Amino acid sequence: MTTYIARRFLWAIPVLLGASFLVFWSIRWVPGDPAIAIAGELATPELVAKVRADLGLDQPLPIQFGIYLARMVKGDMGTSIRSGLPVAEEIRIRLPRTLQLTFFSLLLAALIGIPIGVLSATRANTWVDATSMIIALLGVSMPIFWLGLMLIIFFSLTLPGWLGLNQPILPPTGAGTWRHFIMPTIALAAASMAIQARMTRACMLDVLRSDYIRTARSKGVSEFSVVYNHALRNALIPIVTIIGLQFGTLLGGAVLTETVFAWPGIGRLLVDSIGYRDYPMIQGTVLVITVGFVLVNILVDVLYAYLDPRIRYT
Repeated sequence: MTTYIARRFLWAIPVLLGASFLVFWSIRWVPGDPAIAIAGELATPELVAKVRADLGLDQPLPIQFGIYLARMVKGDMGTSIRSGLPVAEEIRIRLPRTLQLTFFSLLLAALIGIPIGVLSATRANTWVDATSMIIALLGVSMPIFWLGLMLIIFFSLTLPGWLGLNQPILPPTGAGTWRHFIMPTIALAAASMAIQARMTRACMLDVLRSDYIRTARSKGVSEFSVVYNHALRNALIPIVTIIGLQFGTLLGGAVLTETVFAWPGIGRLLVDSIGYRDYPMIQGTVLVITVGFVLVNILVDVLYAYLDPRIRYT
């Protein structure tokens, strides 16, 4: 197992290099010049050229990329063009907020989606199954930004008006209290919950038709034990795979969620950095998201061996 994990970390290096390369080159094709954004639209060409030289943007792109990689090897993610602060420091401040939002959204999705999928599979082709899949379909169909806006309108405007209150039930934007946390978590978790419910239903239906399930029932094992101790445990491997992949998806979805709810995480930091053409910050935030995605996928592979003793890594 240790050898396998070490090998996976080694394979992660070219993935991170590839992601860094793509982000570095693609953002430089985006229209706009960070030197003009800093110097101002009315700045003289001489001042713009000086700012560009100070930022190192006057060098050829291969040299800029080489300098960037050399700094990354030393753990230096560069300095933000917009704020003048170290990129690593700004990400360190914002990252816990995004991880908090992503983790609890994924947890909420699993706590709701998996039981709905199990209930739907054990009540297949009934009104319970149909209702559960309609709810899942709605969850998949609603874009994050649209659902976020609807939650803000309902809990911050409509519902307080119905109740005759002078303040919103839940604050529409910002962070700081548990009440600020509710709507962004729901908005981010909705699609993930629906996908997990549908995947759990499909996996459970396949497992419940297995011979060993029929054998367990013929031996008089309780239905609860059959469903949760036998069927669900064996259906968890593809479900865990989906949950791991959704971690990266939720990190990407956090960009929209944090923008809608003005949540101070790295998603909103990324959006602001794109607006300012802040190359070092864009590269740093995307790299951190990529690292998180890679680490979660390695963790998922390790969980396979725990969920299924037949799986052994060498």
